[in-house]
Amino acid sequence: MSRQAEQAQQPGKVWLVGAGPGAADLLTLRAARLLAEADVVLHDALIGDDVLALAPQARLIAVGKRCGRHSTAQRFINQKIIHAARTHARVVRLKGGDPMLFGRAQEEMNALAAAGIEYEVVPGVTAASAASAQLKVSLTRRGIARSVALLTPRAGEGEHPSQALRANADTPTLALYMASHESMAIARELMSYGRGADTPVALVENASHPASREAFTTLQGLSEHTVGALLGCGDQAPEGPVLVMLGEVFRDEMQARTSSTSSESARCIQVSAA
Repeated sequence: MSRQAEQAQQPGKVWLVGAGPGAADLLTLRAARLLAEADVVLHDALIGDDVLALAPQARLIAVGKRCGRHSTAQRFINQKIIHAARTHARVVRLKGGDPMLFGRAQEEMNALAAAGIEYEVVPGVTAASAASAQLKVSLTRRGIARSVALLTPRAGEGEHPSQALRANADTPTLALYMASHESMAIARELMSYGRGADTPVALVENASHPASREAFTTLQGLSEHTVGALLGCGDQAPEGPVLVMLGEVFRDEMQARTSSTSSESARCIQVSAA
């Protein structure tokens, strides 16, 4: 039976696939295979062309959101996924990082379940893992950090981001997603909850990309300077997503870098594929 004939009888299947932090060779083998087999790929705004090139036969539909820019509302994304599944056999919803971390995957899964459409989830490498690997700094370390909290200041209706910050202010290692626009206020708030002003902070823009920027500072420094300024962008906001990480695990690397330069400045690095 042809794919078209199968589709006329029943809806297709949807795979929520993690695209990882950006580098195409960090996708899982399953993700690459599903992209190669997909009829339609609905992808986030930050998915790179080299990743999308893994689905040359698929219809590509951009549905992602970016902070501070025009984007597609989540309810319309849900509708697009459902429509694609009703008209195509194999649909990939390609999400940056890992679908189950700050990707609103639950809303999409709920919508698919309500529509009676089968789906699976394929995990991806999240930005915190990619950034720590790039910096060569483990997020946990015996005797220093036995726990990590992944947070975002982006709050849903009826929520307040301060609740999450207050609850996790003492967590040894924090990784803050989608926080660059509010980083100064977040730093001041964490210090008001008792976090030390000299707590090391690591910033990584476009983790795993061929050209990625890194900067180190302290919580006090983050409270006084924008992420763009710390990364060497001046008054401009960084173009790529920035992960803000903090904790004692970063102190050795911060001291090593600051000892080799007279100023606290960003370093543009090249990340080569293995």
